[in-house]
Amino acid sequence: MINEISLSATLPHVFSGMEKQAPVCNSQIWLADVRFTRPAFYMIEAESGTGKSSLCSFIYGSRGDYHGKIAFDGRDVRSLTIDEWCRIRTHALAYLPQEMHLFPELTVEENILIKNRLTDCRSGQWIRQALERLEIPEKINSPAGLLSVGQQQRVAIIRALCQPFDFILIDEPVSHLDARNNSIVASLIEEEARANSAGVLATSVGNKINLPIETTLLL
Repeated sequence: MINEISLSATLPHVFSGMEKQAPVCNSQIWLADVRFTRPAFYMIEAESGTGKSSLCSFIYGSRGDYHGKIAFDGRDVRSLTIDEWCRIRTHALAYLPQEMHLFPELTVEENILIKNRLTDCRSGQWIRQALERLEIPEKINSPAGLLSVGQQQRVAIIRALCQPFDFILIDEPVSHLDARNNSIVASLIEEEARANSAGVLATSVGNKINLPIETTLLL
């Protein structure tokens, strides 16, 4: 279980030497002491190129090219073993990357089941109901590569929710969705976050997800 994610003097390597320049000097994240606690909902607003996707990757442990410290409940994530990361990523930390990382040759159902077989979290009924709720049930047997970008984004959201989690990182989750689908997606994410008493860290450049955000930070 993770109750708090903290950053201390964290800075991407690429921004080294830019401490007194934008975007670093204007950031409420980089080089700051920041605490994210569950079950709060956070929005991280950023312009392109300021490191929002990098931040998510750092917290998720898929990248380590940063200075400073990122910790889960006070423990530096750099000290986590591979086995510990595997447990965290299947039971404590969910992630919806901006790139989505769907397998284009696999069907929608196959893409979702890749995750669900690792976690054994969702029933087939839940998956079908989620597809219906996001209005793409007829796509269940379609190759993901044939879907529109907005449809792919909805599939990736369902896949990200196929696990228990203490925090969910969602990187521009509605960048390809209209206002109506934004609300539908936000409702599902909020419902599952509440059910898990989880924290939400959402990033946004422009199109913000329609969640009840409690704290907004500028990156």
